[in-house]
Amino acid sequence: MGGMGVVRDLRMLLRLRNFRRLLLVRLLSQLSDGVFQVALATYVVFSPEKQTSPAAIASAMAVLLLPYSLLGPFTGVLLDRWRRRQALLYCNLLRSALSAVTAVLVLLHVPDWLFYLSALSVTAVNRFVLAGLSAALPRVVDSRERLVMANSVSPTAGTLAATAGGGLAFLVHLALTKGTGADAAVVLLGALIYLCAGLAALLMPPDLLGPDATRVQPGLRTAVAHITRGLAAGLRHLRMRPTAARTMAAMTVMRFCYGGLTVTLLMLCRYAWADPRPSGSAPNPDDGLALLGFAVAVSGAGFFAAAVVTPWATGRFGTSGWVAVCAGAAAVLLPVLGLPFEPAPMLVAAFLLGCATQGAKIATDTVVQSSVDDAYRGRIFSLYDVLFNVAYVGAAAVSALVLPPDGRSALLLVVLAALYALVAFGITWGTEEGREWLRVSAPR
Repeated sequence: MGGMGVVRDLRMLLRLRNFRRLLLVRLLSQLSDGVFQVALATYVVFSPEKQTSPAAIASAMAVLLLPYSLLGPFTGVLLDRWRRRQALLYCNLLRSALSAVTAVLVLLHVPDWLFYLSALSVTAVNRFVLAGLSAALPRVVDSRERLVMANSVSPTAGTLAATAGGGLAFLVHLALTKGTGADAAVVLLGALIYLCAGLAALLMPPDLLGPDATRVQPGLRTAVAHITRGLAAGLRHLRMRPTAARTMAAMTVMRFCYGGLTVTLLMLCRYAWADPRPSGSAPNPDDGLALLGFAVAVSGAGFFAAAVVTPWATGRFGTSGWVAVCAGAAAVLLPVLGLPFEPAPMLVAAFLLGCATQGAKIATDTVVQSSVDDAYRGRIFSLYDVLFNVAYVGAAAVSALVLPPDGRSALLLVVLAALYALVAFGITWGTEEGREWLRVSAPR
């Protein structure tokens, strides 16, 4: 019955013309994100001439993400003053141009700092796009019930598109002659898809995605002058929505765990699981890259499973309760499947933890979107993204201190499992919805 309801709701969503158009922009944007991110990974981690370490990966993440964390709050204030459709159009066009510049820099063998600066510019603009897509979603659906389904379909479809883009980038890279030419070609592919994403935004009317015209403060200078005041207002608004604040905090901790697992998986694929060359002298980066691509695909299947099961699960456990269930499942599964440090159980973990992480993300997005006013959504989602990035980079830094060169660290996996358990406990006993679920579910 639940499955039939999911299919029915999905059909209703896809009948909404503007939802389909916004979804197309998301799919193209995140497809190109996947291509660009894998291009960076292959250039930084899997280049044969580079001896990658956990510290190098952490440094790359810090260079690409931490500077954005300083800019992130500004994106929300501006998004709450700019027309979101125009932001989606111009930001995607800008990302296309910047990606093309990055490809040229790869071909020119420029110093790493210049390459990272160019890649950072693409990543920074990306924050405007993702925050704008999330803030605009309630404008293209017609009820809160369908908003839950929209949060299952839209972000998860975007994640699957990013996974597909990553898979496409893996295939293109493996098919081309190894070297910087292959890396640059993949980056240019991402630039082309970014261009298509920008053009797709033109299918929607300029004022469709809000914010409401009466709340728009025209002019960049006026917007920048009110950034501090706007952020303070956004934080005050969030403090008056404790459920949204708690679920955002829980999702931030889960993002930290995901960052640690990402670095672990990268190092395992780069060194521990890559078949040695015939001489036995060193792992073959191409073998590790292919295995990483498969792991990404398996994790993407987990995201898809989360999209299917989350609407039913939130009806059964509530939105906050489903976050607790996902975190609790991750706490149990991570040590069982991860501690052997073998490819087969780790791939199973990639699927199940992908499902748990995306399920919690869908529920968290729904809580935040339905709890905050439209005029504040841009700021709240920008702060949400900042928390995500700081947690992700923080996890990479911790991993750099703990992980050995081959990526096998039982201590790190146990600590991450404990953090998942802490999230499950905090959501269950720290929210009214969680306590109500315990009262209803307790044996009598």
